[in-house]
Amino acid sequence: MIRMPTWLRAAAAALTLAATTALAAPPEAQRTQVPGFYRHALGDFTVTALYDGYIDLPPTLLHGLRAPQIQSLLARMFIANEKGVQTAVNAYLVHTGEHLVLVDAGAASCFGPTLGQVGANLRAAGVDPADVDVVLLTHLHADHLCGLRDAAGQPAFPKATVWAAKQDADFWLSQAVADKAPEGMKGFFQMARDGVAPYQAQGRFRTFNDGDALVPGLSVVPTHGHTPGHSSFLFSSKGRQLLVWGDVVHSHAVQFAHPEVSLEFDVNQKQAIATRKALFQRAAQAGWQIAGAHLPFPGLGRIRQDAKGYAWVPVEFGPIRVDRP
Repeated sequence: MIRMPTWLRAAAAALTLAATTALAAPPEAQRTQVPGFYRHALGDFTVTALYDGYIDLPPTLLHGLRAPQIQSLLARMFIANEKGVQTAVNAYLVHTGEHLVLVDAGAASCFGPTLGQVGANLRAAGVDPADVDVVLLTHLHADHLCGLRDAAGQPAFPKATVWAAKQDADFWLSQAVADKAPEGMKGFFQMARDGVAPYQAQGRFRTFNDGDALVPGLSVVPTHGHTPGHSSFLFSSKGRQLLVWGDVVHSHAVQFAHPEVSLEFDVNQKQAIATRKALFQRAAQAGWQIAGAHLPFPGLGRIRQDAKGYAWVPVEFGPIRVDRP
């Protein structure tokens, strides 16, 4: 029998180990996404976009174009989906130096497991919800206010004053209006009342009127139509301006190019269309930065006017100290 030299046996073993290592499978793929927050500079203010999650909206909810036109616009953006159009739900935290202002609070558990992450992402961003002192609601729909309460039904922001437009409060918090609403809408009224109830009980729910100045560096911009008191908030610092809106746009692929397209959930569709057209023109001419509750996360960018309609220009990822015009 021929004995293999020791050095040859060692070399063979090393080659076998190398081959085995080369063929070994990599570690299991990670399936957890990064926390959903993104910071952005606005003059001396710091804006943090907070991802609440997403909801699939059927394209049939969009009105004003024929179905093939809508499908074509969606296909151009590669967002056609048999379940519907994945639509983000975002909230925005603005640190003004004097106040910590949260615009909208997300859906919590009101709309299923794909939503309800504002609280977790706020903490991931290093912010204690108890430090938020002002919560502004663009309107009183459940995906913007259910996050006001924690799982026990207590205030998720225990030191904050919550503000909503008087027109919206008069509508969504009215039992008389709810009683006259279609059966399928009654739940939305109940969720609105439940959301603000713990703040009302503690005297920390208030209403504002169009044009009111709620905190320094902030003005209310009326954007009625989607709901009776739907409002947007214009933050200004060192010559920079950011308009935070709620439900002005639900489908960026369709409504920027065709602002005449409305949503079935618009309480007043004609007014919502007029508001969107006027706001697009104003924002494009003024060069405002935009933060949109249902724009693809982080929902920050600008509006560009095109030969026909408008286009959405999203923000580019970058360091928060760089605040470019």
